[in-house]
Amino acid sequence: MQVSGGTLDWPGAGSRARVALRSRDGPLEDMRRIAFETVLRACAFGSLAIFCVMVGMSFEPRLAFQTGGILTLMMTGVLFYKALEARTKDCRRTEMWLYLAKEQRPPLAAAQQLTSALMRETYLTFALWTSVVAIAMWGVALLFSFLGL
Repeated sequence: MQVSGGTLDWPGAGSRARVALRSRDGPLEDMRRIAFETVLRACAFGSLAIFCVMVGMSFEPRLAFQTGGILTLMMTGVLFYKALEARTKDCRRTEMWLYLAKEQRPPLAAAQQLTSALMRETYLTFALWTSVVAIAMWGVALLFSFLGL
């Protein structure tokens, strides 16, 4: 794999030997989309669990939002850990790799570097978003505290 002038050379890729890195179509963008979808699905299930806990505590809104903020911060920690783990995880053992069609998969020599970089970027993006949600939940809990609820 060689990166030069905004393109990526995949050895042995035949007619797709050069793929534009900033292109919105092509194998790299398909990998990015699949990585986003897999992490989004995992975060949606986690958010559903957090929401169910918060509904169970709806009799005391301040406590519900404090708990939601803490659980969301825990999800942020898990996402950050997964971003660290993505650097060393075998690309063939990722969910993204399983969802890629065989013809969309890059050669194994380049796949490890591409997969780990894309997954790390995606996990960190979601970690940032969940940390903002946790802060917002704590803000709502603080508001309820000021209102005496």
